[in-house]
Amino acid sequence: MSSDIDVPSGGVAAAAGAAGASARDAAAETPARTSDRGAATRSALLAAARDVFCEAGFAQAAVTDIVAKAGASVGSLYHHFNGKADLYLTLFEEFQGRQQERTREAVNRARESGESDPMRLFIAGAGAYLDGCLAERDVARLFISGDGPPGFDRVMRQRLNTWARRNAALFHTADGGVDEALVVVLTGAMAGAVSEISLSDDEAASRRLAEDVMAIISTIHNPRTKRR
Repeated sequence: MSSDIDVPSGGVAAAAGAAGASARDAAAETPARTSDRGAATRSALLAAARDVFCEAGFAQAAVTDIVAKAGASVGSLYHHFNGKADLYLTLFEEFQGRQQERTREAVNRARESGESDPMRLFIAGAGAYLDGCLAERDVARLFISGDGPPGFDRVMRQRLNTWARRNAALFHTADGGVDEALVVVLTGAMAGAVSEISLSDDEAASRRLAEDVMAIISTIHNPRTKRR
């Protein structure tokens, strides 16, 4: 098919070059647009899954409810995720990523202000973690409730062990080892606090509990070492 636009002879090469460039630009933009649409669909599915899981629980949540809320299709869900359990685990990992960032920023701020005491650094990070549970109480409760996909309890234990190892890095003993007893006590106390705060229906009471827990934790010391 011929073009309806007349191009002067001297401009043929330039027009051809421009057309080629336009084609290349269009080809380059198409994957970007497709990628943007895919990312938007994925985000919508995660947001919908979060709402449906928090309202109905994992076991009672239906894939059809999730895709309807997201304005997507079942096919698009399975394009981005392996299924309902994959959505749940992705939400968990993203929440933990935000919690890790909150903790890291709090510890870094404490260090930048001149703090070097391991317990004070732990308290800064632990306080930020509890603040995150309060800020996102719906998802924190979802993951603590026990209503998750098969094997999720193992994922939670692994995450707790990872957190304990990170805590241990703060509490080195004089011989270069790790004060494992102190880490066990602190990690256990925090695990209990996270559970109680996440499952409570009273936000004000949860905030008071978080403050009280951190105040008590701040008094803990290892009797085998000197207080700082």
